[in-house]
Amino acid sequence: MATKKTTLTAPAKKAIKKSNNEKEDSGLPLSVVIRRRIEVQKARFNANDNIAAFIKPGELERLVDEVSEKMQAVLESLVIDTQNDHNTRNTSQRVAKMYVQEVFNGRYVEQPTLTKFPNVSRLNELMIIGPITVRSACSHHLCPIMGRIWIGVLPSKESALIGLSKYSRLTEWVMCRPQIQEEAVVELADMLEKKIKPVGVAVVMDADHFCMQWRGVKDRDSKMINSVMRGAFLKDSNLRREFLALIDRK
Repeated sequence: MATKKTTLTAPAKKAIKKSNNEKEDSGLPLSVVIRRRIEVQKARFNANDNIAAFIKPGELERLVDEVSEKMQAVLESLVIDTQNDHNTRNTSQRVAKMYVQEVFNGRYVEQPTLTKFPNVSRLNELMIIGPITVRSACSHHLCPIMGRIWIGVLPSKESALIGLSKYSRLTEWVMCRPQIQEEAVVELADMLEKKIKPVGVAVVMDADHFCMQWRGVKDRDSKMINSVMRGAFLKDSNLRREFLALIDRK
């Protein structure tokens, strides 16, 4: 008697594939599992990239635990007695939480929702938001970058408008990653251009870099100032001068 061949439906095939993948991932560090997901999609995961799309609900807490274990190994390699030194007993866990949940959080969470409003009044005058306090980290030494950002927007009559607090939320999301300042301001300008579609957008960032003040040349007075000008701010020198004259960097 012939054996009847069983044909699997598409959902069943998907479920089996998922089960097989989960078996392959079992026992691996979570960071390796996430990295594999990214590599399968041929996506980039540089220090300043957002990888939230590859992280499943509940995994960030597990990632904190993995980072904590590895940070403990770093402390031990630095010959720090975390067992008897009450000041460093839980330092590895604190540092892990700080990196994942705070200073590098912009890598692991989705972009904040930006509620847009129609430009009912057909506003087309210069708007300046700032100074917005920013905290980031240099991707070369993971030293703090502390500074301020000013954003200039020249909306068109057809541009979308967003709430003032959303500028701060988007700025914080971009800045909470290891990166270099030059790239961070460009990324922020790109996002604002894409979301609002203004006639022009300008971003100025003024920051202290602890990789210069805390180590290396130890120059405590050095700052870095970047400006990105797009659209009307790039083409209209009068508009650019007005924006730069109105922001107070003192």
